[in-house]
Amino acid sequence: MMLLKKGLVLFSLSALLIFSGCSTGAQQSDSKSETSSAVSGKLSFYTSQPEGDVTKLIAAFNQKYPDVAVESFRSGTEEVTAKIQAEQQAGKVQADVLLLADAVTFEGLKKQDLLLTYKSPELSKIPDNLVDKDGMYAGTKVMATVLAVNTQKVKTIPSSWQVLTAPESKDAAIMPNPLYSGAAAYNVGVLSRTDSFGWDFFKGLKSNNTTVVKGNGAVLNAVSSGEKSYGMVVDFLVAREKAKGSPVELVYPTEGVPVITEPIGILKNTANEAAAKAFVDFVLSEDGQKVSADIGYTPIREGVAAPAGLKGLSEFNVLSSDISTLTEARDADKKQFTEVFGQ
Repeated sequence: MMLLKKGLVLFSLSALLIFSGCSTGAQQSDSKSETSSAVSGKLSFYTSQPEGDVTKLIAAFNQKYPDVAVESFRSGTEEVTAKIQAEQQAGKVQADVLLLADAVTFEGLKKQDLLLTYKSPELSKIPDNLVDKDGMYAGTKVMATVLAVNTQKVKTIPSSWQVLTAPESKDAAIMPNPLYSGAAAYNVGVLSRTDSFGWDFFKGLKSNNTTVVKGNGAVLNAVSSGEKSYGMVVDFLVAREKAKGSPVELVYPTEGVPVITEPIGILKNTANEAAAKAFVDFVLSEDGQKVSADIGYTPIREGVAAPAGLKGLSEFNVLSSDISTLTEARDADKKQFTEVFGQ
């Protein structure tokens, strides 16, 4: 009888431990499920990134948040901004999250009170000077505008921007239009305020018959095909094309290069704040930054290495200007550029 009682006690204890263990596992599983299921619904994402890169980013995000249906709209930064302004005038901005070329664009939207304050927990690994102090936006990557050179047409690779205004380069250069490209608009703002460049540099580009086209992709296509010898273009596009075997070389000129960070921010009237915050967190997280590096961008997060062919932020001279000045003067800079180039 005593043995039977002991057996029953042991069985009861064993069962209790087993069911307790199952309950703990179920609770942990439920917790993960709740975290994922709490983030769901539609998310409208406006961006200036290339279409293929947008697709890869959304696919990576959906691996972690499969219940979020991300709908994207992409175009040049200036056209995306124009769309936002039109929607605002119509009564409601449709976007939840923006990822556009530069901080100046976001400063303009911030002044219009269109952005939501959100300080992601991932910001601890992002350089402070590349994050808005009020939490309205944060950089997501490092993109330098560099000199692209066609190695079949140019035998001696230059190290200076001044090659673009040299007599021997007449009709040989191409650049993106600041009326379409946010990166190009930022470049104009910075270079026109840098002593060794100024508006005289742009007048020299015009005198040398530099071609102006809509975006960075068109610039790279012209250089890689040999239609042009030189181009002003964002670095990742050149590195990507060179890796494919195209006859292009990427040069970080010794005078320095303008750098944009493709910030990300949330619209103040977002219809899905939880999903918007999850998207921002993912883009800034180690996993999200590794996705950027795999695509071919230089990550902004500390501890995530730049892809082959690109330099990190500390490896080149950065040309910059006061962000407030650039924001206030952007429209005037575009007007001046138009007057110089007759666009």
